[in-house]
Amino acid sequence: MIPINVKNTSLILEGGTFRTVYTPGILDGFLAKEIMFPYILGISAGAISACSYVSEQKNRTIRFISTYRNDKRYIGMRNFLTERSLFGLTFAYDTIPNQLDFFDWETYQGYKGSLLFGVTNAYTGEVEYIDAKTMDKGATILRATCAIPVLFPEIKLNDVPYYDGGLADPIPIQKAIADGYDKHVIILTREQGYRKVLDGQTKWAMKLFRKKYPQMVRAMEKRAYNYNQTMELIEKLEREGKAFVYRPPYALKSFEKNTDVMWESHKKGLEHFYDRESELLDFLGDCYVGKQIKLSQ
Repeated sequence: MIPINVKNTSLILEGGTFRTVYTPGILDGFLAKEIMFPYILGISAGAISACSYVSEQKNRTIRFISTYRNDKRYIGMRNFLTERSLFGLTFAYDTIPNQLDFFDWETYQGYKGSLLFGVTNAYTGEVEYIDAKTMDKGATILRATCAIPVLFPEIKLNDVPYYDGGLADPIPIQKAIADGYDKHVIILTREQGYRKVLDGQTKWAMKLFRKKYPQMVRAMEKRAYNYNQTMELIEKLEREGKAFVYRPPYALKSFEKNTDVMWESHKKGLEHFYDRESELLDFLGDCYVGKQIKLSQ
């Protein structure tokens, strides 16, 4: 296992369904150079990339997503008939990791740092952060953080319904600051300058859930504003030298179907890591103790 060799620095992973194929390209670069962070926050599909990073399985995320992207067991309208979901939940979160493209649970659970996944409580509309190392082999926590309203059913944890963590906290920089971290490495899945607007799909979902989960709908109403305010904060921290931010160089599609494009986005993430490796190490400075750890072993 790679020892934790970065200190006092958070790693924050934005979600974005299949836009996140960019993210594991960068994380695979971290693994290749044996860079392991002490504190990781994953939101929505960003949490999927976090899993393969912590389990130290290079190429796993892009491999299984590209392999099954156009498999109807993984994503397709028929899944609504059996699981009330666009995604085949059992296939995606149980069959694939435990039978087809094996997930290394032992390495994952042996990670010594903090691994937190954000989920939105449907009753309160507030984000809650769960210790992801307690995740069961059916990946219930992962299902919850990825549960886009309408496209997923509610996912219950301890009999409480949850949805996508990105509804209440799309990029959890404030959580990392509150937990005492002064430096942040952030992997975004939107291009430079992107700002969110309240779109038609979200408005439709809000109508469907307004009576059942009014507090969650309020969170959805504020989501675009909160996202844009968070981006302002991230850009400020970046200017101040407190955040190191990776962004895709162009707009990615949340529901990309072309697997060649997916692999190209992953490749672009890996290229960004290597192109900016020395810049990253300069940013980390004394917080990166990898060389000392390797010499002492």
